[in-house]
Amino acid sequence: MCNPIVTHFFDEPTNTFSYIVQDPKSNACAILDSVLDFDYAAGRTDVHSADTIIDFIKRHDLSAEWVLETHVHADHLSAAPYLHEKLGGKTGIGKKIREVQETFGKAFNAGTEFARDGSQFDRLFEEGDTFTIGGLEARVLHTPGHTPACLTYVVGDTAFVGDTLFMPDYGTARCDFPGGDARTLYRSIQKVLALPAQTRLFLCHDYKAPGREEYQHQSSVAEQRADNIHVHEGVDEDAFVKMRTERDATLDMPRLILPSVQVNMRAGQLPPAENNDQVYIKVPINLF
Repeated sequence: MCNPIVTHFFDEPTNTFSYIVQDPKSNACAILDSVLDFDYAAGRTDVHSADTIIDFIKRHDLSAEWVLETHVHADHLSAAPYLHEKLGGKTGIGKKIREVQETFGKAFNAGTEFARDGSQFDRLFEEGDTFTIGGLEARVLHTPGHTPACLTYVVGDTAFVGDTLFMPDYGTARCDFPGGDARTLYRSIQKVLALPAQTRLFLCHDYKAPGREEYQHQSSVAEQRADNIHVHEGVDEDAFVKMRTERDATLDMPRLILPSVQVNMRAGQLPPAENNDQVYIKVPINLF
């Protein structure tokens, strides 16, 4: 089996890890979970983080075949359109994006101009789908629970799990966003933990559990099975659901959820400009 070369990029303001996944036998690569820098107070976007990825790809003479999302992020804006424009490659996300678009299209009163069929992406993935990154074969696990559209991409000895799992000392994703479900998340996690024990798991976020000084982005199936504080071996479904539901009730909403979802449900595109040629982000009052 040929295993990918994985390079991580960290955006500390949003605690987000993005990845370049490279075929070691060619110059082909994929980009996962990119970040568009956003100053919420000023309402300004920037492409510094995305340019770092572009610079790496150009310096190493790579070819971006895919710009992928593990899910519709609620904590950062995606830079996928900018990367797609600069580097090419097909965009992809889970087919259940349609459910997310339907839910949040209504929440933000997006109007009929906002397509709710996932057509903003080049490829909508389902459980068991495969695709290639150069000579590497990637396969898709549908791992909902955090959101309906969450995917895990398995490439050789690696899996990119999005927000489904965090480092073992931090636990698992919240399930209290629209379309989330703790019982579904537990079953999705079992699907990930059924991968070979040595499988490398690359995470989308890290928040440094109490007592840990360094950010970390990589774990393994074996480590998660043994040590994940929420879902290690021996934790049954009902116990997990009780813990996750009680914990979620104490959590604040992510700081960037309102701009993030409005942009990411559009595959990273900003909402259309209004009749004064200005783009706006909506803040629904007392909705969430």
